[in-house]
Amino acid sequence: MELPPLAALRVFDAASRQLSFTRAAETLGMTQAAVSYQIKLLEERLGGQLFLRKPRGLELTELGRRYAGPTSDAFDMLREAFSGRSGQPETMSISTITTIASNWLSHRLGRFQMQHPELAVRLDTDDKVVDFARQDVDVALRYGFGDWEGLVSHQLYASDLTPILAPSLLDKYGPLNEPADVIPLPWLNNRHRGWDGWLKMHGIAELSCSPSRRMEFEAQAHLGRAALAGEGVALLNPRFFRFELAMGTLIQPFPRCWQSEKSYWLVYPHARRNRPTIKAFLRFLQDEIAAEDAEMAA
Repeated sequence: MELPPLAALRVFDAASRQLSFTRAAETLGMTQAAVSYQIKLLEERLGGQLFLRKPRGLELTELGRRYAGPTSDAFDMLREAFSGRSGQPETMSISTITTIASNWLSHRLGRFQMQHPELAVRLDTDDKVVDFARQDVDVALRYGFGDWEGLVSHQLYASDLTPILAPSLLDKYGPLNEPADVIPLPWLNNRHRGWDGWLKMHGIAELSCSPSRRMEFEAQAHLGRAALAGEGVALLNPRFFRFELAMGTLIQPFPRCWQSEKSYWLVYPHARRNRPTIKAFLRFLQDEIAAEDAEMAA
């Protein structure tokens, strides 16, 4: 089968990213009628419908999803091949979740920018998994198992969790001399299975999590703020709260951490695996993590 016309593929790439013929037309400097015409030509060529027209916008059909990824990768490779020829600084767009952005990455990006002054860096925060085929994002830092289809995944660090609390709770409940002493305290995110995991690794029978319902937070950043306010003891990753632990506004009473099966990863599409800026960013993150691990171990 011969390749479809490049113009139609370009329109399909824009429409599949935006999920809107109107926005695709604005991006490409075309009329909406011209976009619809090119999509119709491509659908006739492929022998099936690429989009479903929904009340709130477009949705890719199974056929559309099959072609959206490879089309997006192909145009990414073309953009990479021709990048830097306009004389404008290259932009690296990074997407990540709230906790990584606010508690770990944002204060490090300045060092990366200084090492690469030719780059403009943009940080987007979104707790939803980024869709590289539809969003203008180069790389993402995500939490999971690292098995995202169509993406290259580099493990950065594990999800280590241990009870952390504000000093005010010690004033109210007394000192924590042994791991079992955390049981009477009010637990935040008390249904998280990490509580039982942490207790079992210290030789304590699991409680099937604390029966009294407490406040629940999705992001570690928000959970940490609740712990800072003295609302309860929280299972937190010490890596994300090193400043608060150093200042004494939070306390980690016991050194051992329970480790989740999930980890934190740098991910990007396979088509970008040879991009020098992404390789440089990965090396930077690995160096930062190695230095941090050495400090935490000291």
